[in-house]
Amino acid sequence: KIHAAARSLLGILNDILDFSKIEAGKVVLEVAPFDLEAVVQNALFMVQQRVESKRIELVLDYRLPRDFPMLIGDQLRLGQVLINLLSNAVKYNRPGGSVSVCCEAVGGRCRIAVVDTGVGIPASRLGELFQPFSQGDPSTTRRFGGTGLGLAISQRLVELTGGWLGVESAAGRGTTFRLRLPLETAVPPP
Repeated sequence: KIHAAARSLLGILNDILDFSKIEAGKVVLEVAPFDLEAVVQNALFMVQQRVESKRIELVLDYRLPRDFPMLIGDQLRLGQVLINLLSNAVKYNRPGGSVSVCCEAVGGRCRIAVVDTGVGIPASRLGELFQPFSQGDPSTTRRFGGTGLGLAISQRLVELTGGWLGVESAAGRGTTFRLRLPLETAVPPP
């Protein structure tokens, strides 16, 4: 219990520090080649234990060809966004539910969708979802925990890359987060 409480506190502190750094304009994004599939697989690995403990089905629909070139950008920050979206999908899901991740390239953009069959978000709360210290449904705060900073951080990081993060949801019917990033590719190293 002490270990879990310490991890929770560390997560809250990291969110506050990340948010403060973003708001102060001090985040510098790395621009380097990276393998999108490796970043997605790492994010899935990071939530795997919670997925297994809740008996949630986890599906990866990777629609990019095997010879797809490496992307250019900040893989650490993209991973942070994906881990946050996946963590929320697992946290707000029911045992026996499912979480899926779909990656594809369309019209010069990389599109990633994180879809869950969880509790969903009331339509009246969707407009506030990306605001700091806001959550989809305040009544779930006690049941699920969290600070309401993860999605605000994620949206700001995505916007720093020139991308877009949006959400579709309905109470009781699950949630879909859609992420669009500029598609800049690099020739993979020999």
